[in-house]
Amino acid sequence: MTPTRPRYARIRQLVDELLTASGTRSAPVPVEKIAAHVGAEIVFRDFDENVSGVLVRSDTAPVIGVATNQSTERQRFTIAHELGHLALHEGREVHVDKLFRINLRSPSSSRAEDVQEIEANAFAASLLMPQLFLQKDIASIELDFEDPSRILPLAQKYGVSVQAMTFRLLNLFGSSERA
Repeated sequence: MTPTRPRYARIRQLVDELLTASGTRSAPVPVEKIAAHVGAEIVFRDFDENVSGVLVRSDTAPVIGVATNQSTERQRFTIAHELGHLALHEGREVHVDKLFRINLRSPSSSRAEDVQEIEANAFAASLLMPQLFLQKDIASIELDFEDPSRILPLAQKYGVSVQAMTFRLLNLFGSSERA
């Protein structure tokens, strides 16, 4: 069943469970270790330039395919995004010799058009940049959302892009007021 609106409380709960079960207490979150913990295999492949990742569910184990032409930060986000689909969504049926359920990560995944994609992106951001970890890390620094050089050290620590970190910080700690 497709959710009608993003289930952010459910996402927080699932992420907290994964972080606890994997023993993760600080950044960077070992997303490949977490994938292995839930029984998912990660394979790196050349995909069409419009696909950065894929989740294939089979009778044996889920497989997360990650595009080799993406940056390491993008690959980490893709793995976390596909883990979000695995945890939250049944997938779409595709017939390729056998029956599989599949989720693709493509450029349209970033747009807020599909609730499942919104949830998978929120899951990925929450997993890679947990709120509790960020609260500790930003306690002693002055954030400037308009200065990427101020965000870069955090992005590097968490293994994500400056853009992803900026969005996450704005979503968590940004003010609704604009100067």
